[in-house]
Amino acid sequence: MLNKNEDVQEQTKRLRFKSITNTQNSSGDLSFDRGAKETKCKDPEKAASLFAFLHVELTRGYLLEHDEERFSARREKVYSFIKIPQELEKFMAYGFFQCADSLLFVYTFLPLRFIMAIWTLFSRLFRKCFGFYSNSRKSILKPAETCDMLKGFILVICSILMCYIDTNMMYHLVKSQSVMKLYIFYNMLEVGDRLFSAFGQDTIDALFWTATEPRDRRREHLGVIPHLLFAMIYVFLHSLLVLFQATTLNVAFNSNNKSLLIIMMSNNFVELKGSVFKKFDKNNLFQVSCSDVRERLHLSVLLFIVVLQTMKEYMWKEERFWILAPDCVLVLTFEVIIDWVKHAFITREYTVSLAYDVAQTRQKYAFSDHSDLVARRMGFIPLPLGVVITRVLVHAVKVDGFAAIFLITLAYLCLISVRVLVSIVILGKACDLITQHQTEKNESYHATPKR
Repeated sequence: MLNKNEDVQEQTKRLRFKSITNTQNSSGDLSFDRGAKETKCKDPEKAASLFAFLHVELTRGYLLEHDEERFSARREKVYSFIKIPQELEKFMAYGFFQCADSLLFVYTFLPLRFIMAIWTLFSRLFRKCFGFYSNSRKSILKPAETCDMLKGFILVICSILMCYIDTNMMYHLVKSQSVMKLYIFYNMLEVGDRLFSAFGQDTIDALFWTATEPRDRRREHLGVIPHLLFAMIYVFLHSLLVLFQATTLNVAFNSNNKSLLIIMMSNNFVELKGSVFKKFDKNNLFQVSCSDVRERLHLSVLLFIVVLQTMKEYMWKEERFWILAPDCVLVLTFEVIIDWVKHAFITREYTVSLAYDVAQTRQKYAFSDHSDLVARRMGFIPLPLGVVITRVLVHAVKVDGFAAIFLITLAYLCLISVRVLVSIVILGKACDLITQHQTEKNESYHATPKR
C-alpha cells in the first residue's frame, strides 16, 4: 500500500511539472524576454546604453588580412588603372603611325606608282601592237599595277570634282544655323562618317577583285566600269561629308560664342557612357581601340584642315595661328583624356595583331597592300581624306613662279622621307612585337605541365 501511494504521488508531481512547463511555453518569448531583461537589469555591467554603443564603435577592431586575396586584387586593379595611360598611348601611337603611313602613301608613293602603271600600260600596249609582247594570253597589267591605277584614277577624278564645291557658300550656310541645329548636324555627320568607313572598304575591295579576278572563272559580277563608278560615288560622298565636318568645326572655332565648341567636346561624354558601362570581350575591345585610333587621326586631319582654311582667310597672319592653337590643343587633349577613361582595362598585347598585319604586307607575295589592310583592321580609308586635303591645299596654296614650284617639290621630298622613316619604324616595331609575342607564347607552352 505504501508503494502504491508513493507511485501515485510521483505521477502527480510529474503531471504538475508538465502543466507548469506548458504554461511557460505557451506564454512564448514574452516571458523569456522579460526574464532576460530582469537578469540584465540585475547586472549593471551588462546593461545596454548609448555610451556603451559609442564605446564599442570607437574601440571595435578588425583585421584586413582575413580577406587578403580580395584586397590584393583590388590593389592590383588600382595599379592597373594608373598604368592605363602609358600602355594605352603605346597602342595609340603605334596605330596612329600606321594610319599616318597609310595616308602618306596616298601623297608620296601612290602618284609614282600610278604614273609607272600608266607607263607600263602604254608601253606594253605598244609592244603588243607591234608583236614584241610575248605573253599574249597574259594580262597586260599585274594585279598590283591595276589596283594602283584604279586608286590613282579615283583620287584624280574625285579631287577634280571636289574643286567645284564652294566652301565659302558651305561655310555661310553652316554659320547661319542655330547652335542646337549645328550640334545635331555634327552628330549626324559623325554617324555618317562611321557608316561610310564601315561600308567603303568593301566597295573598294570589290572593285579591286573585279578588276584582277582571273579570266577563266565564270562571270559573277557586274563588270569593272559599274564597280568603278560605284567606288567613285562613294569616295566623292565621303569626301563631301568630311568637308562638311571640317566646315562645322571651322564655324565652331571662329565664332565669337564658344558654346558650340564646348557642346561638341561634351559629346564625348555620350560616347564614354555608351562604352564604359558595357561589357566587352577581348576582340570587341580591340575593335573599339582601333576605332579610337582612327578617330584620333581623323580629328587631327580635321583640325589641320580648319587651320589651313582659317589661315588662308586671314592672309596667313601668325597672330591668328596662336589664337587657334589653344583651342586645337584643348580639343585633342580632351579626346585623349576621354580615351584614357574609356579604356580602363586595355592592355598592350593588342598591338600584336597590328604587328602581324604590317609583317604580312611586307612579304614578297603579300595578298594585300598595307593601306588596304589598315583600312580593313581599323576602318581608316585614306582616299576620302586625301581628296579633301588635296582640295583644301589647291585653294589655300597659290603656285606662281619658280620658287613656289621648288618649295612644293621640296615639301614632296620631305613627305617621302617622312613616309619612309615611319614605315621603317613601324616595321621594326612590328618585328619586335612579333618576336616578343612568340617568346612569351613558347615560354607559356613550356611552363604548362604536360598530362
